[in-house]
Amino acid sequence: MDNKDLPSLPLALLPVVLTLGLLALQLFYYGDFTPHIPLILGLAITSLLGVFRGQTWMDIREGVFHVIHVSMPSLAVLIVVGMIVGVWIASGTVPTLIYYGLTLLTPSIFLAAAMILCAVVSLSLGTSWGTVGTIGLALMGIGAGFGIPAYWTAGAVVSGAFFGDKVSPLSDTTNLAPAVTGTNVFDHIKNMLPTTVPAMIIALVIYVVVGFMLIEEGAGDVSSINQITTGLEERFSLGIIPLTPALIVIVLALMKKPPLPSLFAGVLAGGLVAIFWQGAGLHDVFAFAQSGYSIDTGIADIDSLLNAGGIQSMMWTISLMLIALGFGGALERTGCLEAIILAIVSRVKSFGAVQSSAIGTAFATNMVAGDPYISIALPGRMYAPLYRGMGYSTLNLSRAVEEGGTLMSPLIPWNAGGAFVISALGLGVMDGNLTNLLYIPLAFACWTAPLIGVFYAVTGLFSPKATDEDRAEWDKSGEDIMDLGDHELAYAQPAAT
Repeated sequence: MDNKDLPSLPLALLPVVLTLGLLALQLFYYGDFTPHIPLILGLAITSLLGVFRGQTWMDIREGVFHVIHVSMPSLAVLIVVGMIVGVWIASGTVPTLIYYGLTLLTPSIFLAAAMILCAVVSLSLGTSWGTVGTIGLALMGIGAGFGIPAYWTAGAVVSGAFFGDKVSPLSDTTNLAPAVTGTNVFDHIKNMLPTTVPAMIIALVIYVVVGFMLIEEGAGDVSSINQITTGLEERFSLGIIPLTPALIVIVLALMKKPPLPSLFAGVLAGGLVAIFWQGAGLHDVFAFAQSGYSIDTGIADIDSLLNAGGIQSMMWTISLMLIALGFGGALERTGCLEAIILAIVSRVKSFGAVQSSAIGTAFATNMVAGDPYISIALPGRMYAPLYRGMGYSTLNLSRAVEEGGTLMSPLIPWNAGGAFVISALGLGVMDGNLTNLLYIPLAFACWTAPLIGVFYAVTGLFSPKATDEDRAEWDKSGEDIMDLGDHELAYAQPAAT
């Protein structure tokens, strides 16, 4: 869409402001955590705006379904993860992980260990969602056994899982960010470390301190732990065999096989273990994959841990993602997002303001579009010419959109990332248990990294400028460079020799 065809800034902000108002009404006034209808109304408002400005419904619909189509692999992962949760509980995979976690870990170091474990797994697999839906689920069970509040465990799981995703060369978002900003993926990962490592250290220290504080307050009741471990031993055949499905998924990921068939291989392996090791029937496995595992032991702690999973458990999240993605597609097709970003770009006067705006824009796009991919791709495309015009490496931009995009997505409940976390970890938010939304401020590594990034931008630390090689590559590839004229940030082209 040409700039002359974009809506004015007030008009572009109108559907965003109205939709956020409807969300606030639903969430905070009515106390109803079902953002679906406000987002549908937001999609309708945006579409009406487009029609009012001369676009056809078919054109807007194409934009809506284009974004949904691009995100279909993520929706497919949701379906498979739902199957994994149900089948891996039946196969004894999750019960075994919970059992040994309760046996080997101690409550005082549990939160720190959970974050580190999720970080290592996510770094190896290149998927935060896969880590949350598998290892994260087991850790939620271990934390419950220790008597640690679910929101603390979820915060540690999210911190670790999304850290690993952000710096893994196997991750889709880690490859998307440098792709849209014109940088190299390994240079991008290297440039992520100055914000990521301090954020993880801060989070680790907090989780260690809180772990000891929770013990002083009475978390980690030994009798409760013994009751859970005894109950798991009585109802499941534990050991090495039930861990086979998880090991197969890890090996396939390390072999760099595609994530969807790798996860589905874990479903098939889990089904076989459930049949031949745990004594389940074939139809039972089908039911576990479809509707989730169901057990009534008479022990509330075990029942709350293991009654989970199945494709149907993901339908709330999938429907929310479809609507949120459609809303984001409508905003993009009508030019609203582009108009807002251009308005921001035209007002910045320093590198610190530009970098902070890029982080904030990625975060805001996450909030209104509901999709981490849009929050990376759109600001990445829009801001890149400005960075080149200022003479700064677009590595700064790729880091900014990862911090505002990848890391913040799980902290927005109606975003694809946040909705997935809530469903996969069984936080019960859709049932009205809003207390577990406390995981958002407790996912320290996710929100401290952007703050550190803003600090670097203002001080100029770890903010690389463009090299002669960068400029030569821009000229060679014909990359857009914003002509800043007499702007204080414009760099002087090197004199010809």
